[in-house]
Amino acid sequence: MPSCLIIVENLPVPLDRRVWQEATALRDAGWGVTVICPATEKCPERETVIDGIRVYRHPLPLEAKGALGFLLEYGAALFHETVLAFKAFRRHGFDVIHICNPPDLLFLVALPYKALDRALIFDHHDICPELYESKFKKRGPMHTLLRIFERLTFRFADVVISANETFKGLATTRGGKHPDDVFTVYSIPDLNKFKRVPTTEAKDAVTVGYVGVMGAQDGVDNLIRAVAALRKESGVPKFTCKIVGDGPELPALKALAESLGVGDVCRFTGFLSGEPFLAALSSFDIGVIPDPFDVYNDKISMNKVFEYSALGVPVVAFKLGETQRLLGDAARYAPDHTHDGLASALGVLLKDERLRRNYAERALERARTHFHWPDQVSNLLAAYDRALTNRSGRHDSPEQERTIRSERS
Repeated sequence: MPSCLIIVENLPVPLDRRVWQEATALRDAGWGVTVICPATEKCPERETVIDGIRVYRHPLPLEAKGALGFLLEYGAALFHETVLAFKAFRRHGFDVIHICNPPDLLFLVALPYKALDRALIFDHHDICPELYESKFKKRGPMHTLLRIFERLTFRFADVVISANETFKGLATTRGGKHPDDVFTVYSIPDLNKFKRVPTTEAKDAVTVGYVGVMGAQDGVDNLIRAVAALRKESGVPKFTCKIVGDGPELPALKALAESLGVGDVCRFTGFLSGEPFLAALSSFDIGVIPDPFDVYNDKISMNKVFEYSALGVPVVAFKLGETQRLLGDAARYAPDHTHDGLASALGVLLKDERLRRNYAERALERARTHFHWPDQVSNLLAAYDRALTNRSGRHDSPEQERTIRSERS
């Protein structure tokens, strides 16, 4: 049985939905799977087996703030991941090492195993140089360093898994990868598991919802300011704003809601997962993507695009490149990139229940027509086939390789 090691630094599994879906898809395809990830209060076990997948977790003692904070966080993570990778290799072995950024430094953990003829797959979750520019509103030496780390990660990877087509273009241009070595796997939820659930809470108002991380670049302040503007507008029905998630900006966002006089309207649930998470999303009458336009947000495919659509939640968003490409006319877009523009788009849906139903149907149809997790599984497995092919020194196209494997079987 072939085996792989997946390393992710952002979230523990199974809370990281993308990584967990990839891990279970590989397990179902006959791979032995080991995952290295951080430990958290909700996932404290350092060594465990979940649904046949071995999980090693390491401590992450601090959350990065500023350039020095990032260096300390990632330095600690790299140390623990190096130790755990050696433990996994000694105990179980692996044919493929699959690294998920950020940071673009995990190739350092993988290099010893690449030297031992193990294939290296880079799962390109985030564009770190653009993320830095978005968060700190500058470039400078750190931005240059991030570009170097990104380039080295592309250089050492045998295969790249891109989170969307924009990322795939970056892999072949900025990263210099051959198109045959780059595969797109979107973070689409498995609709067999990601479904509406009954909600028991009383509904006496329209629920405007947000789900996601709350960082400086995520624009949740735009939503809160839009809520404050709508509360002053005549003709808007009673509504509440449910904000699901966690992140470094959460205390500041709660303070902002209070200062704008909408603390009673905005409800912050904190981080949710599993059934409570689905129940919260199922209660949304409108799902908001408040991320502002910048070099980062314009290029990323946000999980909430797929999550809102899968549950038939009408979407309000800014006009961002990837968001528009994915949703098309299935979303209501703000007329400009301000919180007043977001309030305008929200207000239209708040005042018109029939229009909300129309956009809900469009979103659900978009999910059913375009957002299929089984298609992403096929691309994931093709990427693994290609990685093993590259390791063995063959240079067939993915189509040729699949034909060869079929003939052999």
